[in-house]
Amino acid sequence: MCTHALACPTADSPDREAARTIASHPEQGWSLLCNGVLVFDDTGDLLPDGQIIAPHRAVVALA
Repeated sequence: MCTHALACPTADSPDREAARTIASHPEQGWSLLCNGVLVFDDTGDLLPDGQIIAPHRAVVALA
């Protein structure tokens, strides 16, 4: 799906969110990456095959 000179990570790779954004809809809370992944503002992902990746926010420890 990606046609960049340096290919973006595939949808099934661990660094899938490093792909380039090709459509952004911040008012709706999502962006489409060139590898077909939908990235949501809550940090969840929807892969092209329909697989859901649960939100994966960083955990902040309060001292």
